[in-house]
Amino acid sequence: MALRHAQYMEVIDLTAPEPIGCTSISTSLFKAEQLQVLRLVLPKDHTLPEHHVIGEITIHCLSGDSTVKTPSAECRLTAGELVVLAGNEPHAVHAHEASTLLVTIVRG
Repeated sequence: MALRHAQYMEVIDLTAPEPIGCTSISTSLFKAEQLQVLRLVLPKDHTLPEHHVIGEITIHCLSGDSTVKTPSAECRLTAGELVVLAGNEPHAVHAHEASTLLVTIVRG
C-alpha cells in the first residue's frame, strides 16, 4: 500500500498523537518533485543517527526539546524554533524530551 501524501491546498494536521512514545509514527506529509515535508516524532532520549539528504532542509521544533548536531556545530531546539541545514550536511537529532519536528527538504 502506497503512503498517502497530502495534495495541494489540503490542510495538514501537524500535531502528533499523544502521548509521544514507542507507538508514535513519523510520516511524510507531502511530497512533490522539488519539496518534501515530514513530521518527525521522537520519544524522549531517542536519537536519529547521523545521515544526510541531498537538498537543503529546515528542522522546525513544534513541541519538545531536541538537539541537531552536525560535524561542525550543534544547536538545541525548543518549540517554535527552526534551523536550516545545507544540502549534504551530515546531521543527527537527539530528543531530550518527547518531540515533534517538522522537516522540510528541498529536493532536486
